[in-house]
Amino acid sequence: MRYIINEPHDLKIKEMAVCDRPRERMLSKGAEALTDQELFSILIGSGNRGRSVTAIARDLMELLDRKATVTHEELIQIQGLGTAKATLIGAALELGRRRLPPKRRQIATPADIYPLIRHYATRMQEHFLSICLNGAHEVLSINVCSIGLVNRTIVHPREVFGEAVRGRATAIIVAHNHPSGNLEPSGDDRDVTRRLRQAGELLGIKLLDHLIFSEEGYLSMLEGGVF
Repeated sequence: MRYIINEPHDLKIKEMAVCDRPRERMLSKGAEALTDQELFSILIGSGNRGRSVTAIARDLMELLDRKATVTHEELIQIQGLGTAKATLIGAALELGRRRLPPKRRQIATPADIYPLIRHYATRMQEHFLSICLNGAHEVLSINVCSIGLVNRTIVHPREVFGEAVRGRATAIIVAHNHPSGNLEPSGDDRDVTRRLRQAGELLGIKLLDHLIFSEEGYLSMLEGGVF
């Protein structure tokens, strides 16, 4: 049975309890405890009369889920994000890219993947991800392939393997979040995994595992014997 999740209300910062406000949470718990939307809210700073900062941050997060890199023109298309704030966001994203360590992360176990994708666990919709690896099992890229319920219609091999082919990956791991917190793979999860394994065999790009994850943890279909 599918669950239905209501979208969160876009509260204004002043309407939140003080302890729930992004800046206060960051000061008390550290930046790693914040969701992507909360981190973007801090960068944006404030909303305007028409839109709350949380609504603007949500739209920005959804844009970056769809595109790994964005232009200034795309940023200012977000309602409530003007030139000054779009410039600030663009500068922060570029600094983040420049400060990434040059050594690629090597993957040996499912536990190595989870910290790289855990921030997607806060999304209210299922995000299906592909993690592309080279021959040394180093991460080449992490890509959002689809957003929505995982089934054979939405998750298509061309979206999953497209970046792997372009990046000359030799293997991939796929993963998706379960907003309900239930990590048990569904029938659709198993069906999609079988189809992707078959597609990978044809392309010569091995599918190593399928992770289902939430904020509390993950399930590896390989380790669980359902791969």
